[in-house]
Amino acid sequence: QVRLVESGGGLVQAGDSLTLACTHSGRHFLAYAIGWFRRPPGKEREFVASISRGGSSTNVEDSVKGRFTVSRDNDKTTVYLQMNRLKPEDTGVYYCAKTTTIWARSVREYDSWGQGTQVTVSS
Repeated sequence: QVRLVESGGGLVQAGDSLTLACTHSGRHFLAYAIGWFRRPPGKEREFVASISRGGSSTNVEDSVKGRFTVSRDNDKTTVYLQMNRLKPEDTGVYYCAKTTTIWARSVREYDSWGQGTQVTVSS
């Protein structure tokens, strides 16, 4: 059974940086692409970024492109989301989940969701 656990959230000020981690336990970490989503207050869950099995390809949503970077350390079975120049609109609960392709951007294409980690950006 695959389990994903997010960590690293917190309260920061606009312009600050934060790095989230998604730690995998279970089998076949290299078999999955991993994606990050977020759920802003009062809104639906939305795609942020994803990374391929080997880590050589990424897919990043336009609103965070140039500020957020997704990477993975397969030896540590962990995927990271480096978030720079954070804005108040980046506030939300951040989740990671697995999928079969990095081009997947809808919630229904992902499974094994973590419990989420809260990111709050104050202005």
